[in-house]
Amino acid sequence: MKTKTAMRTRFVCTAALIAALYVGLTLISNAMGLASGEIQFRISEALCALGLFTPAAIPGVSVGCFLANLLTGCAAPDVIFGSLASLIGMLGAYALRKTPFLALLPYVLANVVIVPFVLSYAYGIETAWWLLALSVGVGEIACAYIGGLALYFALKKRKF
Repeated sequence: MKTKTAMRTRFVCTAALIAALYVGLTLISNAMGLASGEIQFRISEALCALGLFTPAAIPGVSVGCFLANLLTGCAAPDVIFGSLASLIGMLGAYALRKTPFLALLPYVLANVVIVPFVLSYAYGIETAWWLLALSVGVGEIACAYIGGLALYFALKKRKF
């Protein structure tokens, strides 16, 4: 039987590893000019699928998003509210973890609703909200939903 200290240590280490992966993958997307702005295609968003396996993914992805936004030079509202969108989405994904095809939708929706407001307010982008939501949504569907499901099934097959 594991002790509480060992379980806490494992949780923190798992969350830290997920955060580091998120940051690293976001920096790769950023190097290609895809990590922020009106068109966002963050490979790291697929890590939201880890919330279907472990609650440590909730702080892991949220803190990873916070750090990645800081390191890529995002505006303060983007750092705060972008990370909050990830946290809300991860809580929804974890809550729906028994149904993988539905579980990743809260993550996509939280970002589609919140990020366009951030883009308008923090960066002064004057594009209509629904167009920003559409562009963010396309990236989220590709990376978080499709990429996340691919990651989920790859890890499930290997009994992660």
